[in-house]
Amino acid sequence: MLSNRARLIVKTMVLTLLGAGVSAAIVGLIVLRGGFYNISATESHYPLIYTVFEEGLQYSIQNHAQDIEVPALGAPEQLLRGATVYAANCVQCHGGPGTAPSKHGMSMQPVPGPLVDADVNWETRELYWITRHGIKMSGMPAWEYHLSDSDIWAVVAFVSAMPAMSPQDFRGMTAPGAGVQSVPAAVQESAKESARAAHQGDQS
Repeated sequence: MLSNRARLIVKTMVLTLLGAGVSAAIVGLIVLRGGFYNISATESHYPLIYTVFEEGLQYSIQNHAQDIEVPALGAPEQLLRGATVYAANCVQCHGGPGTAPSKHGMSMQPVPGPLVDADVNWETRELYWITRHGIKMSGMPAWEYHLSDSDIWAVVAFVSAMPAMSPQDFRGMTAPGAGVQSVPAAVQESAKESARAAHQGDQS
């Protein structure tokens, strides 16, 4: 049984936490209703808000993408199709090896991240989930309403192979009228390796 002093300490701690919670709620309500937080695309979020969003983003995508089965990737026809779809829908915001995003993409807030190292930061199944479902309040659309599933996987294969692409490879593959001869063997192998790594992860 707690002594009087221990009960006093516990009571003080509980009341302090409740008071802090109520104070935080009041401050939050004042900021919300007063419109003090600048939501314009010309101002960045505070670092703390970015940190919270990034952590939540990582955990959410990991959770929702964990059961996705990754098909075989890396066929030159698939990579060429991915390059075509990427050039038509993605390069404006994300750029590519040796290619900067357009002014439209750079004007967004948050600024869309580069995808030249996407395969390092995301698993292949996670890239598929992001591409298919999009991300709320980021400007990233849900491409399942605009692209077929095979086209989404083609884009994922292309993005997965980006770390192996030189600027010349990227420009050649995304050029109008490019053929399968523009797909380097190293790029094909990079996409295949991403699929193999996903399958190995499923078996471990």
